[in-house]
Amino acid sequence: MSEVKKIATRESYGNALAELGAQNPNIVVLDADLAGATKTGIFKKAFPERHIDCGIAEGNMMGVAAGLATCGKIPFASSFAMFAAGRAFEQIRNSIGYPHLNVKIGATHAGISVGEDGATHQCNEDIAIMRTIPGMTIICPADDVEARAAVKAAAEYVGPVYMRFGRLAVPVINDEANYKFEIGKGITLKEGKDVTIIATGLEVNESLEAAKLLEADGISAEVINIHTIKPLDKELVVASAKKTGKVVTVEEHSVIGGLGGAVAEALSEEAPTKMLRIGMMDKFGQSGPAKALIEYYGLDGKSIYEKVKAFL
Repeated sequence: MSEVKKIATRESYGNALAELGAQNPNIVVLDADLAGATKTGIFKKAFPERHIDCGIAEGNMMGVAAGLATCGKIPFASSFAMFAAGRAFEQIRNSIGYPHLNVKIGATHAGISVGEDGATHQCNEDIAIMRTIPGMTIICPADDVEARAAVKAAAEYVGPVYMRFGRLAVPVINDEANYKFEIGKGITLKEGKDVTIIATGLEVNESLEAAKLLEADGISAEVINIHTIKPLDKELVVASAKKTGKVVTVEEHSVIGGLGGAVAEALSEEAPTKMLRIGMMDKFGQSGPAKALIEYYGLDGKSIYEKVKAFL
């Protein structure tokens, strides 16, 4: 049996930018002295005249991106999630969000899978922070196929977009030939009747693994990939919740304000449902190998399986 292909979504981001750069001369990529890590160096090598290194000045980078957007360019501003969403929040809110400018933010190294860099760099709050900005679209792709499709969709969409990418290489679970990405539309990966598992990012694959273990125990789990957290696909979420009667959300992010919060808000208003939120439980991360941390914080397939089974 051949090994499953694994690619980090930050690699997908860099590759997609280079591909789009060849198609659209208005695409400009900005970086904050991290082109090698964010993989925007791929674009820089191909189109050096359209790559701007703003140095370690993320707030200024967002201001430059805003200015470029007013001139008809499509700027992709790139940095680690901790610095893109955290350090540059004010500039994103006031210079990009408020005037609703066509800026795309490529935030890499999100979540605890950053690993050895530790708590200071493991941003588990970025989705919550970005959700509060009116008009901000938030995308968290599950694999290489989805990430590249998301970057293309973001480039075509007019308005601010926050894209969340990871450092860890993750399995490619989507078939590129049959895959369709649409902003604001979730994807049902597995039909089920006993419980709904709604996941985003690298937790989509882990949730599919958990669903297999549940199936072996006679529990039918529906698995939904929510790649766009804002706007949330409320129609799909509500329909599945009504179908199964129990909902579990899984994310490599704080359960406060992220996917779990978004789903809970939607269901409390439209279809009150018993829920379990799996994610970072109001804790900071710590330094360690990415896979070990995912297991330690109960975000691997086996842990999700055990938590869902106990919940049921």
